[in-house]
Amino acid sequence: MTSLRQFCLDDLLRFNAINLDVLTETYNGSFYMSYLSKWPESFVVAEAPQGQLMGYVLGKAEGEDQLWHGHVSAVTVSPQYRRLGLAKTLMDSFENLSIYTYNAYFVDLFVRASNHLAIQMYQNFGYSTYRRVLGYYSGYGEEPAEDALDMRKALPRDVEKASIVPLDRPVRPEELEW
Repeated sequence: MTSLRQFCLDDLLRFNAINLDVLTETYNGSFYMSYLSKWPESFVVAEAPQGQLMGYVLGKAEGEDQLWHGHVSAVTVSPQYRRLGLAKTLMDSFENLSIYTYNAYFVDLFVRASNHLAIQMYQNFGYSTYRRVLGYYSGYGEEPAEDALDMRKALPRDVEKASIVPLDRPVRPEELEW
């Protein structure tokens, strides 16, 4: 049986198998530690009965007024645990935190515009594309920068679903509010 728990500092030494996947954005140690210190309730791991880390969600709360939201910085599942519904479980956990703890209007996340599999998965979870962010992801080597899709899911506080009305034009990273 899989269990969810808050990420702890020791997990930084145990989650390489999850992060070594090409579909996973990897950050430096200080990035993970800053989330752990500022939003510990938003950094959750899924753990197998034998103690292996199966996946995690890394998030935070940010914004002002009707832009107050939960932001998913990363959600990933180790390749051997994919297709078990674990990403949905992790996202549901973060969405519930955003509703009941943060009292947020929506949850958002960024995904590479070329990552069709992830886009489809998020659409299946109820997310829709709010806007395209031009050149959000830096390129590797000689590859050019890549656009991101800002995907959102309205939460119960956003009764009119105003947070998910798509923008009619793409934006540049410097135009992002948060």
